[in-house]
Amino acid sequence: MRPQNLGSRIFLDGGDPAETRDIISLLGFLDGQTTNPTLISKNPGAKKRLTQGEKFTEKEIFDFYRDVVKEISSLIPHGSISVEVYADSSTSSEQMLSSGREMFSWISNAQIKFPTSKEGLRAAAHAVTEGLRINMTLCFSQEQAAAVYAATRGAKKGQVYVSPFIGRLDDRGDNGMDLIANILEMYSNGDGHVEVLTASVRTLDHFFYALKLGSDIITAPYEILKEWAAAGLTLPPQDYIYKREGLKDIVYKEIDLSENWEEYNIAHDLTVKGMERFSKDWNALLYDSR
Repeated sequence: MRPQNLGSRIFLDGGDPAETRDIISLLGFLDGQTTNPTLISKNPGAKKRLTQGEKFTEKEIFDFYRDVVKEISSLIPHGSISVEVYADSSTSSEQMLSSGREMFSWISNAQIKFPTSKEGLRAAAHAVTEGLRINMTLCFSQEQAAAVYAATRGAKKGQVYVSPFIGRLDDRGDNGMDLIANILEMYSNGDGHVEVLTASVRTLDHFFYALKLGSDIITAPYEILKEWAAAGLTLPPQDYIYKREGLKDIVYKEIDLSENWEEYNIAHDLTVKGMERFSKDWNALLYDSR
């Protein structure tokens, strides 16, 4: 069951409802789930279809994604389910917003994922005024997180998440967990309308340090949550120290959150690469790739 002093909400990062069922059984609770095109491409149903030499039409893959999301939502009816729009380098904010509206109608607890890019932020700014709940994904810098805050200013608590991808920063030698600490510190000077969702969790140490820092939400893959369950759902002690050997510190920046979102430097190569990877995995499922 849920640990008494657990302050963060715990999400599963995955696209297979069977894993959702298993994690709920292992933990005794689950607060939500995050999905993306790559995770959907790894769904057993999608993999089976590809193994048989078949692909999807665009309508079929959207129907498949919708059915997966509906099943996950039925397992976590009071949680939050993140559903990601298709977005490559040429996708406009209008296209993202149109897809987001459709996906938001799939389930009652949807959180629409837009990339933390110029077009994604423009879509987000419109989405929140329409009442959509959103999750700004592929965030890799404090400036990007500041832009998310500014673009969604006026949104209600629970309406906006930002997802810094810590594992991918670690991969390039930067201490991804510093970004979580920096964004949490920066947001402490704001109105609290954006919640920090620690994403790209690779190790149990990532998970424990996110708990220690007080991340609003942590999404972790099946194996990490299974490992946490095997450890008895323990929480990090007060003297817990995150081991950061070989990783370069990401220095905190003093950033004014009152600026217009377009004033911040939001360009980041990892955001571009992430969009390319997600769109490639999505297109690999289609008969006629875009």
